[in-house]
Amino acid sequence: MATAEPSNNDPHIELGLNAAIVMVRNQQPHILVARPGAPGAGDWDALPFGPFAPRAHRTLEVGLREWVERQTGIELGYVEQLYTFGDRGRHAEPGGAHTLSVGYLALTGEPGGEMMGAHWSPWYAYLPWEDWRCGKPQILTDVIEPNLKEWAERSPTPGESDRALRRPERLKIGFGIGGGWDEEKVLERYELLYEAGLVEEAKRDGRSAARQWKDFPEIGRPMALDHRRILATAMGRLRGKLKYRPVVFELLPPEFTLYDLQTTVEAISGTLLHKQNFRRLVEKGGLVETTGSVSTETGGRPARLYRFRREVVLERPAPGLRVKAGRS
Repeated sequence: MATAEPSNNDPHIELGLNAAIVMVRNQQPHILVARPGAPGAGDWDALPFGPFAPRAHRTLEVGLREWVERQTGIELGYVEQLYTFGDRGRHAEPGGAHTLSVGYLALTGEPGGEMMGAHWSPWYAYLPWEDWRCGKPQILTDVIEPNLKEWAERSPTPGESDRALRRPERLKIGFGIGGGWDEEKVLERYELLYEAGLVEEAKRDGRSAARQWKDFPEIGRPMALDHRRILATAMGRLRGKLKYRPVVFELLPPEFTLYDLQTTVEAISGTLLHKQNFRRLVEKGGLVETTGSVSTETGGRPARLYRFRREVVLERPAPGLRVKAGRS
């Protein structure tokens, strides 16, 4: 089988590191974004990113931690590599080097102090169809679903007919149109919107599908380069991770109430949970232990304070919160 020979005109490859850094504040998940005008971001919000320097950094993760701390003052806790993003044509950056971006998910408690060149932004501002805590998002009913159904009825693009699943089947799996909603399929939903030309990034990148629409409202706040795709990957990964790893405690202070724990899980998963069922699940799983102290900041009766019981990691192979999402 013949293979393509590299061309002398091929651009150089550069390796960058991107971080979706997540924090929960006031029951809302936030991500750290670079201010508009940051290098390479233009006027679009961007995830913090920087180059990998192999002579200065022993590993990719070491490089990520070093420049995030240097640029923002944040010392990252939990860090997990997501994926390498390098598709040609996924952002409007003609000429120059082609960048491979290694994406990371990072979790942190609420840091103090002012950061230079970055700020915290609600992550549902970028993916508003993912937050079901107040019921089905209106943007799904009014904008996304009717436009996706119209797109699904169009003739497939060249090569698309060879795919295993047709457009209506993909809408059922991704958006639950004619089926059920899976909160972990965040990336699949964003990719469908991009392919259908319904997000600003598709228009910016010159995708033909975007030219088939006349005027449509902004569907979530766009981001620089491929960063909303990286954010969607991070959101889906974290939602899945909640079920078999105790990562939620990276987003909480050392001592917390069960209400704090529940609202943090709800914020990340984008769904409301039954209070008593959730508490029984937490206590049965042995994930927390009482500190013997109480909090008087709840506005009502003093609430018991708990802490994460670290021994559970040694006792169980998958000590997560296998909560069942509820929808109204």
